Amino acid sequence: MTEPPITRVEDAGLVPAGGPARLSLSRLPRAGEIADAAAAARGVSVWVDGRLVVTAVPSRLVDAAGRVGGRELADLVGASVDPAVAAWLRPAPDLPLPGLDPLPTSQRPVVMGIVNVTPDSFSDGGVGYDPNDHPGAAIRHARALLKAGADLLDVGGESTRPGAAPVGTDEELRRVLPVVEELAGEGAVVSVDTTKARVAREAVAAGAAIVNDVSAGTYDEELLPTVADLGATYVLMHLRGTPQTMQQEASYDDVVGEVFDFLADRLDALERIGVPRERVAVDPGIGFAKTADHNLVLLRRLREFTSLGRPLLVGTSRKSFLGRVTGVDDPAARQIGSVTTAALAVAAGARIVRVHDVAETRQAVALAHATATAGDEA
Repeated sequence: MTEPPITRVEDAGLVPAGGPARLSLSRLPRAGEIADAAAAARGVSVWVDGRLVVTAVPSRLVDAAGRVGGRELADLVGASVDPAVAAWLRPAPDLPLPGLDPLPTSQRPVVMGIVNVTPDSFSDGGVGYDPNDHPGAAIRHARALLKAGADLLDVGGESTRPGAAPVGTDEELRRVLPVVEELAGEGAVVSVDTTKARVAREAVAAGAAIVNDVSAGTYDEELLPTVADLGATYVLMHLRGTPQTMQQEASYDDVVGEVFDFLADRLDALERIGVPRERVAVDPGIGFAKTADHNLVLLRRLREFTSLGRPLLVGTSRKSFLGRVTGVDDPAARQIGSVTTAALAVAAGARIVRVHDVAETRQAVALAHATATAGDEA
């Protein structure tokens, strides 16, 4: 009995006044007995897709675990429940960056501008990449995003759209390194969007502060040890399969619970290899191995992911599910849907939004954040 259960907070709004929280617990030892003991203390429990969903005052749930299994079980449950509830209730922490000021994610939403150094990205292929003017086109595009108000830039040399062909390491490096080096040299905060250890290492050496990895370290077994060795900040994203296969794997009994548990387990795994969770942001992977309905459910229930205790990054910009909902087929014409979903994400607790339309998004998320936090200091 050494591994804590995973606690996802569905609602803890009444906890500061001594009221109950609604908690979903996975991997809970003696769950049925704890549910019975919690019911005796005026708690309510139901099973949902193999997870115990408990509505109870958190301290009473921990006490119930103690009545079932003594101090050891109480401590185990408390080590999961207490930090999850605390994280749900408070603002996200700032995200540290090696050698730079941290991203102020505890204070406001941060806008990440997308710099696709690719000819085949689904939304803007070729805008930031001209083989006859490289890296000039990408650098001009990135500077325009900074002028529009981007807080940081995410530079990627391999498309991850559904069905995209893989790019070799040498070609990816040829695309991204001169862009990273120039932008970092100009003082920009740069993230490198890659799944490859060698690209991550050389991009960080060129000035990148963040490794944004859509694969959660599953494509290249050396990537996560490399991130640990570099001391880089890391974006952990949920994905199943590869760009060629991921939409065939968009099957879930409980998309929120399964994505959350994946991220929680990977955060623990990262800590074990030397990447402390303080250096990690989490991304539920909207659009990756998800149907349109899965994406909408995740967007509606994003607040639950704040109980992981890490800044939440969300990328909805120009994605196909927006087209399915709005009937807009051209990705470049999905600006309204992109800006709306970025604002919804921030209102639900996201602290980093990855976008193409920086100026419009910055206005929208500033308003969403101001509305969501209005009266908090009263």
